[in-house]
Amino acid sequence: MNVALLTVGDELLAGDTTNTNATWLASEITSRGATVRRILTIPDDHDTIADWTRRYHDWYDAVVVTGGLGGTPDDVTMAAVADGLDRERELFTDVRDDLVAKSEAFREANPDIADEYEFDMEFAESASLPVGARPLVTDAGWAPGCAVDGIYVLPGIPAEMKAMFELVAEEFDGETDSRTLYTPTPEGAMGDVLTEVRELFDTDVGSYPADPDTPNRLKVVGEDEAEIERTVTWLREKVETVPEPE
Repeated sequence: MNVALLTVGDELLAGDTTNTNATWLASEITSRGATVRRILTIPDDHDTIADWTRRYHDWYDAVVVTGGLGGTPDDVTMAAVADGLDRERELFTDVRDDLVAKSEAFREANPDIADEYEFDMEFAESASLPVGARPLVTDAGWAPGCAVDGIYVLPGIPAEMKAMFELVAEEFDGETDSRTLYTPTPEGAMGDVLTEVRELFDTDVGSYPADPDTPNRLKVVGEDEAEIERTVTWLREKVETVPEPE
């Protein structure tokens, strides 16, 4: 299963917010055996979101889009995804009713805030999702997400995104597995080993340098567990390895 991640937000591109969502999602999806092939950060621009949704929908088995959901003018993701899939949007009345109930509960629980600020939330707009979508709603946040034709639209706030991803996590699976070795050997001294291991085994081996006080990583990735183990055994004979750092 090949997956692409689209993270949406002007604040990500400006460096105002660290893109932790991409790292977390990539780790979660990879741990389930799927393969993340692309991670792209794009602005809160309707046409850009629609364009890349359309492209990635054609190229990959699944696309996860995060950010740009809510009730403010820059929250254009849901409408853009619908356009990228050439679908209209329809009002999901049960989702709208849930938003209304959440708003009323918030007002009752926070009367001081409700009295001080005027809340003008567009419940119908937020509850309008692409035709044929499966709404994704959690208690962690306000804005609903959705799953539609291999596209998963999630909120950008990390806690809300993680809670919503759990609703669809089991849909990301595959045969890819990996093992990681740690070595004090400098990457520049492993050139011959890294060349030979690619010739001998049907696995992918990546070398990832670390800080001076941290061991380098050798990551073995493949779809055959026995082949992965053979690769790991061979590497242990060729390269000094150490336990995983705590």
